[in-house]
Amino acid sequence: MRRSALAAVAAVLLAGCAAPEGEPGPRPPASRAPVSSAPVSSAPASGATRTGTLLVADFGSDTVTFVDPRTGPRDSVRVGTAPYGLVVDGAGRAWVATAEGVAVVDTHRRTRLDLIPYRTRDLGPVTGGEYRGGGMGIALAPDGTRVYVGVHVPSGNGTLETIDTATREVTGTAPVGRRPFDVDVSRDGREVYAIGHDSFDVTVVPTEGQGAPRRVEAAPYGTEGGLGSWLKPHYAVVRPSDGRLLLPFEGERLLVVDPATGRSAVEAMTANTHQHGAAITPDGTLLVVGTGPIDPAADEGPSLTVRAPDGAETVIPLDGPHEDVAVSPDGRTAYVTGGFTRDGHWDGITVVDLETHETRRLAAGERPLGIAVL
Repeated sequence: MRRSALAAVAAVLLAGCAAPEGEPGPRPPASRAPVSSAPVSSAPASGATRTGTLLVADFGSDTVTFVDPRTGPRDSVRVGTAPYGLVVDGAGRAWVATAEGVAVVDTHRRTRLDLIPYRTRDLGPVTGGEYRGGGMGIALAPDGTRVYVGVHVPSGNGTLETIDTATREVTGTAPVGRRPFDVDVSRDGREVYAIGHDSFDVTVVPTEGQGAPRRVEAAPYGTEGGLGSWLKPHYAVVRPSDGRLLLPFEGERLLVVDPATGRSAVEAMTANTHQHGAAITPDGTLLVVGTGPIDPAADEGPSLTVRAPDGAETVIPLDGPHEDVAVSPDGRTAYVTGGFTRDGHWDGITVVDLETHETRRLAAGERPLGIAVL
């Protein structure tokens, strides 16, 4: 489709803003601050945290924000610099990947319990922004005993750190690809999948020491352009029916990866827009966030794709860039964060009625990225 003109478009973008999704820009000459695990939090707001409350990671701040899906923000808790992804366990504890470490938040009392420093070194100074070092994608084991966080090392390939949820200690690390945007876990908990944005790959990491990590290429458009390419993997989901990984690209191609064999197939998509966040429901309905065009002359604007298990798609237009998405337990509502990893982000969530396709904007935190429904 538009790929014949993409090299020229990318060249202009690179000249104007220095590698749109590639090499880090200049960093401030600050020293990396020591990380403390002492509890630090805002005072709990009055009233219990209600079921259905949204929790967002404020990438533009050092907090997570509790959001009433009808009225907006209720309370914020300090967690650490530039929080990215988050997951919530069965005990109501949120595990938040920040630039400094993984924060642990009691979502009932709305207080920070801990900040677990990374074992990975060479993360550079603690900063915010798209290319900051530290935790990015994060996932919870099916049995809740471990948390897995992808750690970005600005100078090269990243690591996957394993945290024991009982002791709150890092128990292991494994090498993964560059800039691990997302982390997912197999249905049986035996494998972890780290999505290497800048290395065009998925690293399959066996748990419990059952073998060495192995790399699977995730590049349906090839790897031409390297760090400056837009055509990279971002987020993935594990399909409930067969355990395959689904990675959306550009609203044009859905890469379906069999982690066991490393083989992949490509299915057509219809949104024709640069895509980031993804979520999947228990029945296999895939939701994908379209951030907007690479080439405004040829591509479509921001959207939410709702893809049925049979491949039929509904594309719901959104107002402005967004990053990630979560779905209500009843499957009727999607919550799409407006943070975005690049310029154009905004401080809120778009609430999408998945039956009527109506949308409304809701204030929510500061540049919210990761999101969970409590």
